[in-house]
Amino acid sequence: MPFTQTDFPGLILIEPDVFEDSRGYFFESYNEKKFREAGIDCNWVQDNQSSSLYGVIRGLHYQLPPFAQSKLVRVLRGKILDIVVDIRKGSPTFGKVYSKVLSAKNKRQLFIPKGFAHGFSVLSEKAEVLYKCDAFYNRESEAGIICNDAELNIDWRIPQGNAIVSEKDNMLPGFAHCNNSFVFES
Repeated sequence: MPFTQTDFPGLILIEPDVFEDSRGYFFESYNEKKFREAGIDCNWVQDNQSSSLYGVIRGLHYQLPPFAQSKLVRVLRGKILDIVVDIRKGSPTFGKVYSKVLSAKNKRQLFIPKGFAHGFSVLSEKAEVLYKCDAFYNRESEAGIICNDAELNIDWRIPQGNAIVSEKDNMLPGFAHCNNSFVFES
């Protein structure tokens, strides 16, 4: 199970070994021992799953400490553009955007440590996304950044007229004004 450390400290792309034959395929999506050996040592406590139509943009979301969450994201059906923004003050990639296409076909997973805002856009007709979290959802610690923030200038790969964004996500502040107490620890 290849683990690739990205240019963003702690952000890891996982491309599992997939075994295919005439019956279909098999792959190991999670193995605690292998993940720990790759530096991902989380106690997963909650799984979340969403279904979205083409053009939906979810995010950018995160939870503030002490309820901050690391996430392990993968796609069960369809294709998304997964987006993360490093919001850890003092990080060499603070304020930078990382994007990667995750799909049911490529079976990639993305490990997102605490201190990143996360979102995705749906590039296929429909997408089902599953992600593990190492902390429980806490409404009072919810925070986020508006998806069309001019400073971040994210290309969600969705034409402007086709973007579907929730009213709640459209009310989020820009990057410069987001509620953020994360500090990078090397």
